[in-house]
Amino acid sequence: MSEHTCDCEQNVKNEAAKEAEQYRKLDEILEKHKGKRGVLIQALHEAQGVFGWLPEKVQVKVADALNIPLSEVNGVITFYSFFNTVPRGQHTIRVCLGTACYVRGGKQILTQLEKELGVNLGGTTPDRKFSLEINRCVGACGLAPVVTVGKDIYRRVKLDKIPGIVEKYK
Repeated sequence: MSEHTCDCEQNVKNEAAKEAEQYRKLDEILEKHKGKRGVLIQALHEAQGVFGWLPEKVQVKVADALNIPLSEVNGVITFYSFFNTVPRGQHTIRVCLGTACYVRGGKQILTQLEKELGVNLGGTTPDRKFSLEINRCVGACGLAPVVTVGKDIYRRVKLDKIPGIVEKYK
C-alpha cells in the first residue's frame, strides 16, 4: 500500500515538474513575441506545441503578455480549427469524409473507429492516447477510403483492418 502511495506522490511531482517546464517554455515564447504586432497566431501555435492544447490559463497568459484582450485570443482560437481547447491524444486519427472516401465507406470506417476507441468524433480517449477527427479531403481519392494517424496514411481501409491500425499506436 505504501509503495503505491509513493508511486502516486512521484507521479504528482513529475506532473508538477512537467507543467513548470511547459510554463517556462511559454514564458520564453511570449517574451520573444512581446511588443510585436500580428504575432498572436504564431504565439498560439508555439504555445499549443508546448502544451498540446490551449487551456484557459495559457490563453490568459498569452493575452496578458501580448497586451491583447482575452476575448480576442479566445476568438482566434475558436475560429481556427487547428487550435484545441481540450486535451488531445498523443495520436490523432483522421478519417477522410471527402466524396470518394465517403462513397467508398468512410462513414462506416468512422463508426467502427468510434467503437474501437470508445469515443465519439472529436473526442479523446481517457488515457489521452488517441483523438478522433475527420478530414474533408486528403487528395487521395483513388485510394479511398483513407485514414491518417499523424503523418501515416492508410489507404483502401477496410473495417477488419481497424483494430490492427489502432494497435500499432498503443
